[in-house]
Amino acid sequence: MPFRLTMFMLVSAAMLCADFSPDRQVWQIAAAWADDDDGGGRDNDDDDDGGSRSRSSDDDDDDRGTSFSRPRVQQPQPQPQRRVRAAPAPAPPPPPPVRAANEVIARGLGDADLDTLQDAGFELLREVELSSGQDVVRLRTPDALGLDEARQVVRDLASTEAADFNHFYRPETAETVSEDCPGGICPARRMIAWPASVSGCGDAPRIGMVDTDLNAEHDALKHARVTVRKIDSGQELAASERLHGTAVAALLVGQQDSRAPGLVPHAELVAVDAFHKAGSDERADAFALIEALDYLVEEDVDIVNMSLSGPDNQALGDQIRLMAAQDMVLVAAAGNGGPRSQPSFPAAYEEVIAVTAVDRDARVYRRASRGAYIDIAAPGVDVWTAASISGRRGKTGTSYAAPFVTAAAALLMQARPELSAGEIREIIQGSAEDLGEAGRDDVFGHGLLQPSHPCD
Repeated sequence: MPFRLTMFMLVSAAMLCADFSPDRQVWQIAAAWADDDDGGGRDNDDDDDGGSRSRSSDDDDDDRGTSFSRPRVQQPQPQPQRRVRAAPAPAPPPPPPVRAANEVIARGLGDADLDTLQDAGFELLREVELSSGQDVVRLRTPDALGLDEARQVVRDLASTEAADFNHFYRPETAETVSEDCPGGICPARRMIAWPASVSGCGDAPRIGMVDTDLNAEHDALKHARVTVRKIDSGQELAASERLHGTAVAALLVGQQDSRAPGLVPHAELVAVDAFHKAGSDERADAFALIEALDYLVEEDVDIVNMSLSGPDNQALGDQIRLMAAQDMVLVAAAGNGGPRSQPSFPAAYEEVIAVTAVDRDARVYRRASRGAYIDIAAPGVDVWTAASISGRRGKTGTSYAAPFVTAAAALLMQARPELSAGEIREIIQGSAEDLGEAGRDDVFGHGLLQPSHPCD
């Protein structure tokens, strides 16, 4: 009995000293999850997967030195961890829509023809009388008609002057980090020798701008001559942000002694917000752009800046031609679609000065659109201007090159108010510094903008 009791006690002690270590396995798995940054525990690049050996297999030597062969206690073997394949990369988001679903717009549609369309199932969404006395309407198309077919039905009516889809237009921009710009002496301005003082010689013209909303209380704008008009779409749409519009407005007319000084700070700016938000997509439709541009006609502005781009639109093109016929200087961003992109509108309309962007070394912005419609190049990479709420930031894109040409046209008009819009365009193109291939080319147009001094 004493021997059996002794053996029982020794075996029991050995079992109590054995290292089952169940907690070790649990800790290893927890550590692997805690190291996984994707939040789902599905990282297939985890160094813990099979890379370290579990210590739960007892390799302890403390069983040596006893006078008998102690039975080994079978330890639970860790189950091999299964490598979990990473989830496939999510599909890229679909491109933003090019046009409003099931909508067409038309100019000049007579009452009788409008009644005919409504009888055929078209729904009148909005009707606006333009300053010319012509009406422009926005229609929802019948479900039974495809959009192309519905547009053709409207175009075939005798009273229709122009009809198209309700296309979308967007401000295209990228932000960069910029060096300081004390007193307005910035690299972008130095490269084209922008005049340090542009007031005191003649009256500055009125500048119009179609863009997003802007922060009129920004330090660069609160003492500037800026008025803002919001286009009422008649729909419950989310308001546009104040980022792009604030930057463009400050680049044009920002207060001279602010940290975001404007190119023509003494000029008056009439800004029209035609944009809205749809999720993260900030856009203006063609109908709203026509309303905005017509408002600038009513306000009798001399120059219009359009730092936006989108597709060709028959009804919008008619509005551009109407404004050009009234001797207005029209300037637009060439677009940031890249070298192989389709032409961007309104820049590609013949009546508009299309502006591409270059950096301080006169190299074209890599995302700038190219083509036969490009007229002129201007600084558009790391351009110093206002941020949306306060302060300033470097901005990049053809959106920020266009205001340089708008401001250059304003200086010409200030110095020589008798010039026509066509003459101003010819001077801007003819005085440009040639870049790229000799003569006009599809990358830089006529070359780099060279502004004139209003007092010369």
